[in-house]
Amino acid sequence: MVQTITQPETISIELPNAIALLVSSEQFEALALANPDLRLERTSQGELIVNPPTGGESSERNFNITGQLARWCDDNEDLGSGFDSSGGFILPNGANRSPDASWVSRERLEALTPKQRKGFVPLCPDFVVELRSASDSLSTLQEKMR
Repeated sequence: MVQTITQPETISIELPNAIALLVSSEQFEALALANPDLRLERTSQGELIVNPPTGGESSERNFNITGQLARWCDDNEDLGSGFDSSGGFILPNGANRSPDASWVSRERLEALTPKQRKGFVPLCPDFVVELRSASDSLSTLQEKMR
């Protein structure tokens, strides 16, 4: 018996700069879980952000930064844990963000419940790295890091 598997249709969303797609934190979580291959973020105002894949140069730079943080974490493993760009955080202002690389102290991680550690981590990392691509505005990245 041969089973045919069909892929779901790909949906493209293009929103003019003047239009923001607003989602609640519950809607964001459902979207993120249903679309694990998308890099989604949500601002504190509820605006959905879809991050496209990076180009080769940005990807290489991010790989190197993540590797440097990983080596530092290995050398200082009792201090805390590092996260790559796939790690999502629920910030105190309600935003859902995924920095390019980040670190959280062991003490703060251990204060979380096992459920909180498995999902989007409900805290702001102690250390954050954001790479600026040619298409990124400095003010947008600065706002994200604030």
